[in-house]
Amino acid sequence: MSAAPFEIPVNRQEVAWIRRRVEEFRFFEEPEGHRWEHGANRGYMERLRERWLTGYDWEACVARLNRFPNVRVEAEPGFHLHCIHRRSSRADARPLLIAHGWPGSILEFEAIIERLAEPEDAAAPAFHVVAPSLPGYAWSDRPKAPIGPRAVAGLYDRLMGVLGYDGYLYQGGDWGCVIGGWIGLDSARVQAIHLNGYGLRSADMSATTPEEKRWLGWAQMIRATETGYLMLQATKPQSLGFAMMDSPMGVAAWLAEKYCGWSDLTKPSLSPPATGGLVDPPFPLDTLLDTIMIYLTTRSFLSATWIYRGMFLEGGFSIPQGRRIEVPTGVAAFPHDLLAFPPRSMVERGYNVVHWTDMPHGGHFAGLEEPELLLADIRRFAASV
Repeated sequence: MSAAPFEIPVNRQEVAWIRRRVEEFRFFEEPEGHRWEHGANRGYMERLRERWLTGYDWEACVARLNRFPNVRVEAEPGFHLHCIHRRSSRADARPLLIAHGWPGSILEFEAIIERLAEPEDAAAPAFHVVAPSLPGYAWSDRPKAPIGPRAVAGLYDRLMGVLGYDGYLYQGGDWGCVIGGWIGLDSARVQAIHLNGYGLRSADMSATTPEEKRWLGWAQMIRATETGYLMLQATKPQSLGFAMMDSPMGVAAWLAEKYCGWSDLTKPSLSPPATGGLVDPPFPLDTLLDTIMIYLTTRSFLSATWIYRGMFLEGGFSIPQGRRIEVPTGVAAFPHDLLAFPPRSMVERGYNVVHWTDMPHGGHFAGLEEPELLLADIRRFAASV
């Protein structure tokens, strides 16, 4: 197995097709007074489309990503994972795998990769950073059929071995936190895991204290109001694909709604509009378009949903009965995450928690929303283990 340098392509033919489809898109009615409570907001999507057609530069995004050392690694015979592999110049640097989820990409780590590898402060820990694209995402290979997060954990662990690392630290959010749990259970290489989302759950999730009961009530509400996408992608992803693979605006709306609903919209700078309802996603339009274009130009929207189906086929989110994740575990608990952590007492049933930070603000996309908070916590955790 091998690793080879890789340059991310622009794919101008695909970009031209995307532009034609965006130009041809026909808007439709929405409920009076609607912001985001029924799904994607038309006014926001009109602004996103206008930016897409008149000012957005996909080639600039590709150029930024190509400034990092990109590689394609044969993680198992015939199957390649794309990743950024930024080795540090520091002799004391430690290997660190950082993992994204859905609807994200390696762009979530753009602001912190270089600073993790070459910290400004010589006293801060340094890392050889490995940031892979999930199987079926972006420039990684597609599996022949859906695979779940436990299988991905095995691929990631072998990836680190191919890159020459006998031991490593791990950080992840969204699918990255689920994969991190499986790596913590199954890997002999991983030395510690740092999670900014609650992924694998203990087999015992019974609530015994008032705090635990409040969290469980909240989690049940989130399941009822925010996880319809998960059930669709985990049960019938191929049907969804027939719509989305032919509609760049459909993909854009499907993703943008998550960047609105899963982000921290409570900051003073994000006051609600006069009409009431949810505010727009707290990111520049170009930031969202960069992510949307990764999915579109690589034609990976559908294969990116397969991990949901694979998770159901593997058996779900639960830690196997009688098992516990014993490697040292760090928690960065962002208050407005879709996968917000329960009280520490519940988490410790399944994890060996040695580090816990309750963040003052931030949501699901920690690397985009709060890169300084995430970076500082990774460094504190690494120093402690």
